[in-house]
Amino acid sequence: MKYAVVIPARYQSSRFPGKPLIDILGKSMIQRVWERCCAAVGQDKVYVATDSDKIQSAAEQFGAQVIMTSSNCLTGTDRLAEANQQLDCDFVINVQGDEPLIEPNDIISVINEYQKQPETVVNAMCPITAEAEFRSFTVPKVVASKTGNLLYMSRSPIPVSKTNGFSFGFKQVCIYAFSKAHLEFFASHQQKTAIEEVEDIEILRFLENDIPVKMIEVASSSIAVDVPLDVDKVINALNER
Repeated sequence: MKYAVVIPARYQSSRFPGKPLIDILGKSMIQRVWERCCAAVGQDKVYVATDSDKIQSAAEQFGAQVIMTSSNCLTGTDRLAEANQQLDCDFVINVQGDEPLIEPNDIISVINEYQKQPETVVNAMCPITAEAEFRSFTVPKVVASKTGNLLYMSRSPIPVSKTNGFSFGFKQVCIYAFSKAHLEFFASHQQKTAIEEVEDIEILRFLENDIPVKMIEVASSSIAVDVPLDVDKVINALNER
């Protein structure tokens, strides 16, 4: 099966404009994500998908292959669907452009899981170890069945006790595998579904349309950059390494 790893990146972020080009210890965030993806699958299989000339220029300077998409994409998955119209892959791995510490082995795990179960939407998750993360509304929390099927994903703390207590939890790791057909389906539904709109979590568009999502657990926990304060967390993690 032909596949590619595609990093969707947009310059205009409501919470953090220009986020992909923010400097993190001498490299832009998008370069750090790209390097982690290249470590997993090789440079020839990695692409940046964007509608920004600034991101295109920066990405090409550090050697990335860039696919230009329209500015009409509602989500990163919509951008992937547009990109695959040019790539024509059997499946595409989406690695979010705000995950500069993403683990290459986790990308490989998602690819391997998809190849075991072709035509299945696959997403990664890892345990939440700190209650502050469990309570954070920038962190999508995952509830899955015993066999790994996604039951729900929310920015609210779930599962939570009736006294609002934290017992355990999992958070989304933003690596996805989508078949060509699933990307075409996603792109054909140009309006966000009701719960997707409220939660601002695009994977819910599949659940709301009765398309199952397989969650796989990975050991490592990346640090997503949602707001400017998250950059300091990434820098501290890099300095510790």
